[in-house]
Amino acid sequence: MRISLVMATLGRSKEIALMLDSLETQTFRDFEVLIVDQNADDRVAGVLAAKPRPFPIQHVRAPAGPAGSKQRGASWARNIGARCAGGDILGFPDDDCTYPPHFLEKVVETFENTGADIVNGRAADETGRSINGRFATGARWTGPKDVFRTVIEWVSFCKRSAFEAVGGYDENVGAGAPTPWQSCEGPDVMLRMMAKGYRAYYDQDIYGHHPEMVIDIQDAHMQQKVRGYGRGMGYVLAKNRLGLGYSLNYMARSLGGCLVSLAKGRRGRAIYYMNTLTGRVEGFFWRFAFRRVSNK
Repeated sequence: MRISLVMATLGRSKEIALMLDSLETQTFRDFEVLIVDQNADDRVAGVLAAKPRPFPIQHVRAPAGPAGSKQRGASWARNIGARCAGGDILGFPDDDCTYPPHFLEKVVETFENTGADIVNGRAADETGRSINGRFATGARWTGPKDVFRTVIEWVSFCKRSAFEAVGGYDENVGAGAPTPWQSCEGPDVMLRMMAKGYRAYYDQDIYGHHPEMVIDIQDAHMQQKVRGYGRGMGYVLAKNRLGLGYSLNYMARSLGGCLVSLAKGRRGRAIYYMNTLTGRVEGFFWRFAFRRVSNK
């Protein structure tokens, strides 16, 4: 069983080096790395030239298209990388995450022990505390209504056959996509694989590391980003028809977070939850909120 790690990257250098450093420590060694480079410059080539690595790396150049082009974004880049990959299992690490030494070994063991088509884990800090989302506890088979508690793109692995069966990522969803739907491409592709009968397994003991999102400081850029993330989730909820009640529950959570934060005097956090709520509502009711976008 060979793993292909497809890393889409744009605008980062030192973070890529740190990720590659973490891969050198892996106890499981049968893997390759495909770096899908959307930069217009040679920063990635410089990182790769600075230090030879004991595993195969493909440097796939795919500069981002111009504004308005559909050929840009993380999902588009991952699909390009997946088509170049040779592994039985596909994983899609972020360009600013790292994996602990037994990470890939645990992923492979889970595939082999469960017979799953999809294996998911969680985001954590160096102590193992969950970050950047609310993740399920324990280890178990999961269904469509578990995806937002068991899926984060860079700790998600699937059999190549399952990925190809659904045509890969929806390139209109995810960070950098030419649409307002700037997140939840992972849950979306999982839901589409599950709809075709592929089985997903989650284990909280599979976790990687990533910078933690700071939600108490909400400048204009951060507010725009959070709202885009909310829109992505709302859109994926509606697209995959998970039900009005289920979807409204996630909107209610954001409203509750906003009200509690206001009561505690945490203005920045309240703004974060309000932008999340606004985005989720806009994404879910996208036909009304973004009629011009949908008609393009």
